[in-house]
Amino acid sequence: MTEVPTDPTPAPEAIRAVPVRHPGRWVSAAIVMVVAAQLGHWLFTNEALGLGTAWSYVFDHTIVHGVIVTLELTAIAMVMGIVLGVVLAIMRLSKNPIVAAAAWVYIWFFRGTPVLVQLLFWFNLPSVVTAISVGIPFGPSWLPQDPKALITAFAAACLGLGLNEGAYMAEIARAGILSVDEGQDEAACALGMSRLQTMRRIILPQAMRVIIPPTGNETISMLKTTSLAVVIGVLELLGTAQAIYARTYEVIPLLLTASIWYLFMTSVLSVGQYYLERRFARGSLRNLPPTPRQRLQSMWAQRSLAR
Repeated sequence: MTEVPTDPTPAPEAIRAVPVRHPGRWVSAAIVMVVAAQLGHWLFTNEALGLGTAWSYVFDHTIVHGVIVTLELTAIAMVMGIVLGVVLAIMRLSKNPIVAAAAWVYIWFFRGTPVLVQLLFWFNLPSVVTAISVGIPFGPSWLPQDPKALITAFAAACLGLGLNEGAYMAEIARAGILSVDEGQDEAACALGMSRLQTMRRIILPQAMRVIIPPTGNETISMLKTTSLAVVIGVLELLGTAQAIYARTYEVIPLLLTASIWYLFMTSVLSVGQYYLERRFARGSLRNLPPTPRQRLQSMWAQRSLAR
């Protein structure tokens, strides 16, 4: 009976992983927490700010009406901007030089002048226009209307914001269309699809992945830009806040009230933008980004495993 030789060398020890220390992270986190604590203490203990007064005005009927007007302006301006932007983007990409030049001039003009100037222009336009009618160019016209009755302060705000937004959305839509491979267009033409069908069924659905993120940012920006409409007499959120503190002299509390509403509305829009981007990302990403609920569940599962 032969003996099996044993290996005299001992087995290697298990590798013990030592986590890398990051003292800079702890120091920076401590600094941020101290600054945040000081800011919160100043905010909640400074009676001069009138935080309690600000909260008491949050659901005031005048403020709520201003919020509704702000949302109406945002929705109308963004619908105008998106529709006009897509049309201008297609015109910019047209092989007709006159059509492409007209779209370029529009974008150049409305991006080159301030929104406030455009609002004032549309608001004061009835003073130089005698009548608005429908008819044949350089020929007879019908249905004359009084410009002062048509272009009210609210209509002027919609025109100024919507036409200006159309110039920016045109560049966003053009970038999205150009992001789609040219082979998609050539394949659609080979199948006998018209230019309109190709754009509606092939190009634009794929371009939405590029168009959605900046469009969400433009919507949030538009929500805040509507505050400029106060200069032409539109009582949106900021306008109603100014009307109240002009009577009560509570300037800072009413500005805080408006800020609370703006933060709430932009937060809701940000959440909607996230889920919209996630929806249009299907088909292009192997794994979709997790939702906030999924992130919390993952963090809770990791903590349970660590215990």
